[in-house]
Amino acid sequence: MELSVVILNYKVPHYLMLCLESVSKAIKNMKAEIIVIDNNSEDESLALTHHHFPEVKTIANKENAGFSKANNLAVKQAKGEYLCILNPDTVVAEDCFEKLLKLYKSKKNLGAIGTQLIDGKGYFLPESKRNIPNPKVAFQKLIGQDKDYYNNNLQTHENGKTDVLVGAFMFLKRQDYLTVKGFDEDFFMYGEDIDLSYKLLKNKRDNYYAGNIKTIHFKGESTVKNKQYYDRFFGAMLIFYKKHYNNKLLEYSLKFALGFLKSTASQKKKNQTTETYHEAIIITDQQNNFKGLEKKFNKVYFYTKREISTINLSTLRKKYIIFDMSTMRYMEVIEKIVNWRDIPAKIRIRPEGINFCVGSDSKDEQGEMLSLDL
Repeated sequence: MELSVVILNYKVPHYLMLCLESVSKAIKNMKAEIIVIDNNSEDESLALTHHHFPEVKTIANKENAGFSKANNLAVKQAKGEYLCILNPDTVVAEDCFEKLLKLYKSKKNLGAIGTQLIDGKGYFLPESKRNIPNPKVAFQKLIGQDKDYYNNNLQTHENGKTDVLVGAFMFLKRQDYLTVKGFDEDFFMYGEDIDLSYKLLKNKRDNYYAGNIKTIHFKGESTVKNKQYYDRFFGAMLIFYKKHYNNKLLEYSLKFALGFLKSTASQKKKNQTTETYHEAIIITDQQNNFKGLEKKFNKVYFYTKREISTINLSTLRKKYIIFDMSTMRYMEVIEKIVNWRDIPAKIRIRPEGINFCVGSDSKDEQGEMLSLDL
């Protein structure tokens, strides 16, 4: 088997359906498998998976085992020569994995490959390519000075080596994953992808950023810097530094910094967008699929896929834009989202054959699900 796509899910059933559909289309011409491991979501995630994607292998944890442990459990059941560790709130293009395989085979001594991640509005996510976070860089990141945390030597659309990739999307050989013993299970949340990237580098592998391949990463969880965030981020950094640096003075310095930042941390969450849009543009060749949605808007405009080029961009303002994936290809939708990113509109995607659409308007906000039911 060529590829095993491992998706760790936790309480994002609707995003998971969109992710699974995009991955299913991307492995259509490959010998590949999809493994979903659920961290005790206690929602409809696995029921929806079994119903809409019966071919997907599922693992149901009885507790929230964290990112590292859950992924390691799933990889133990993987059979592919290659692995893709993938978040459930991602969307891949149809040619994503074929391009990655070709790229991997064209290079020597590769470790993991990551793609250009964009948010639900089409804006680049800088964590796609990062540097090793020494203590000074980690502290600067937490106080909002992050230019040294990210790899700015590579342009967004370039391909090239980078020290650290993000755990939302990591493509590598399964044997390399096993050789470095996968994700360190001392990390529950944050830091495990830094550690894995660093272990691959120490094993004389080069991590690589593929800027010519775009992947949507909705990032539904808020990243507000409250006390819990500092606990988790600094906790992860402490594990990383104790493991790879073993410096007591450094450990004490970080603990002091953590105490200071926690004492000044705001518990207030960022305001989410509250503006309501009352009109929608739906791109589909099957209008009957959206009868239920028509009831939710004052006005709905339908365009077929062929008519997209005729849309006046000014008419997209202050509207929902809904892509029907029974009509569109994911690579087309990803490009449209990027091209239309500066237009004030809410972009949503409807997985083929599923009665809802999902999307997100900011990397710092919760996403939205719109039901198509009457």
